[in-house]
Amino acid sequence: MAKAKTNYTCSECGGTSTKWTGQCPSCRQWNTMVETVVESAGVNRLSQGAHQALAQTAPVLSLHEIEALDVPRFGTGIEEFDRVLGGGLVAGGVVLIGGDPGIGKSTLLLQALAEMSRMKSVLYVSGEESGAQIALRAKRLAIDARDFKLQAEIQLEKILGTLADVKPQVAVIDSIQTLYSDALTSAPGSVAQVRECAAQLTRVAKQTGVTIILVGHVTKEGALAGPRVLEHIVDTVLYFEGDSHSSFRLVRAIKNRFGAVNELGVFAMTEKGLKGVSNPSALFLSQHDNQVPGSCVMVTQEGTRPLLVEIQALVDASHLPNARRLSVGLEQNRLAMLLAVLHRHAGIAAFDQDVFINAVGGVKITEPAADLAVLLAINSSMRNKPLPRGFVVFGEVGLAGEIRPAPRGQERLREAAKLGFSIAMIPKANAPKQAIEGMTIIPVDRIDDAFNRLRELQ
Repeated sequence: MAKAKTNYTCSECGGTSTKWTGQCPSCRQWNTMVETVVESAGVNRLSQGAHQALAQTAPVLSLHEIEALDVPRFGTGIEEFDRVLGGGLVAGGVVLIGGDPGIGKSTLLLQALAEMSRMKSVLYVSGEESGAQIALRAKRLAIDARDFKLQAEIQLEKILGTLADVKPQVAVIDSIQTLYSDALTSAPGSVAQVRECAAQLTRVAKQTGVTIILVGHVTKEGALAGPRVLEHIVDTVLYFEGDSHSSFRLVRAIKNRFGAVNELGVFAMTEKGLKGVSNPSALFLSQHDNQVPGSCVMVTQEGTRPLLVEIQALVDASHLPNARRLSVGLEQNRLAMLLAVLHRHAGIAAFDQDVFINAVGGVKITEPAADLAVLLAINSSMRNKPLPRGFVVFGEVGLAGEIRPAPRGQERLREAAKLGFSIAMIPKANAPKQAIEGMTIIPVDRIDDAFNRLRELQ
């Protein structure tokens, strides 16, 4: 038997090469080339005449002639899950959800399907667990599974046949890396199989209106395994964040064609499954009997939701030639930049100090509005003097020492006031036109001005 012809395919962009290279020639990523079997050319199912007929029947319209309609949504029965999705699922939409093993992907989808099965036809396709294992989990979670349809299958053609026969309104595929198509000879989980199976399922979703939720594996770095084209095919991409050993789970929307990106849903893992957290700000604030040095509360914006997060700093004398800089939950390169701004524009040097920064609760803050809170926490730790009680801040710090405004400043202030904070130091451009009841606003425009105003409070 002749040896199958192989080439090397990039797991990030899908580019191919006839020989292995350390760096992908297309996207320039390192160590992403994986050996795959070259698929034989299939028979063209459309003749030249059929191609011409299809080309003639494809209409071309002006954009102003197309009526823009709101996309109808339906809820999943889990409020936090609906929030991340932008209000609920969309008929014909394809959702990709990824996360570390054991973090709760299958549990969340099992609960959501059980809720939706009361009003809609649902199907759960499992490629990793048997029906008995899923039934055991449903029993442990006390899920009513009377209207819950389940299929344990990994062959794509059989799954497509089931979708055509059962005609569910919502289908979950757990997971896309376990599926394989008979049209390809490569193994399940390979780049070609993942790309083909996802494309076929997406095509069925758009043609029939069934909502399909795909579960995806992640790599050691936390990114979705397989080609990046997988994220471009689907409509919505969700990631589980946080530590799997913690009782809290964070679900973030990375891409959403029907809603806001960076929307965040907060869940608590209990014996009965994942439960939505109604007041997530309480998770990210430490409970101190007294104010402690190095702690500063900021208001961050996650999608449409303002969250209060405690930023903790520890500054200690370094005994190494190069002082350490460690940041958890915030960008480490930005910490080095902020320390340079602190020295140049506020006269506070930390070149001989180890600086450690942590965002409480395992949340990852990507927006620059955390800059001011980081600098105030570092200064508080260096002086060993706590910030005033009920003190909250937000604002971006520029290289020239200016404090720039943050988006949705009014919503941030209202959220802080609702949770009992009474003093807010904010950028001058975010100063509200009308006073907020029970809150003192301190607008500042430069970092040295912020430290001077803070000394007056202390």
